Amino acid sequence: MSSIDSVRRGRALALKLAAALAFIAPLLTRLLMGQAFHQTGAGKIENFANTVSFFSELGIPFPEANAFFVSRLEFWGGILLVVGLATRLVAAGLASTMVVALATADRATFLDALRGTGDAGLTDVVPLVYLLFLGWLVLCGPGALSLDALVVRRLERPPSRQRVAEGAEQPA
Repeated sequence: MSSIDSVRRGRALALKLAAALAFIAPLLTRLLMGQAFHQTGAGKIENFANTVSFFSELGIPFPEANAFFVSRLEFWGGILLVVGLATRLVAAGLASTMVVALATADRATFLDALRGTGDAGLTDVVPLVYLLFLGWLVLCGPGALSLDALVVRRLERPPSRQRVAEGAEQPA
C-alpha cells in the first residue's frame, strides 16, 4: 500500500468520524446559548423596573414595551433553544437583541475592541460573541438532536401503506 493510499484512507476515516459527531456542535451551542438567555431573561423579569430604567437610560424607544418583549424573548427563547424548537426563528430574534446591545449598552467597548484601542478584545465583547453563535444557529440550524429535526423527520416521512389504503377507501 502506498503512502498516498494511507493518507486517503485516514482522510476518509476522519471524515466519517467528523460526520458521526456533527450533532455535537449545534447541540452544545443551543444548550449554552439557551441557558444563558433563559437566565438573563429571568433576571430581567425579576427586576423588571430596573430593566425598564436601564432601557430608558440607553435611549431605547418605548422602554417598557421593549423590556417586556426582550425579557420574554430571552426567557422563553432560551427554553426553546435548549430543546431545539423554532431554533432559527428564536436565534434570529435573539441575534437582533445583540445588535441592539452592541449599538447601545456595549457600543464603546465594541468600538474600542474593533479599533484595538481598549483593554478588551473582540472576544471579550459578550454580545458580539453571542451574535456570532446565534448567527451560526440561524444559518446552520439546530442539528440532529433537536425537536426541529424531529418535526422535519415526522413531516417528511412517507405515509404508511395502511394509512394510504384507508384514505383511498374514504369517499372524496
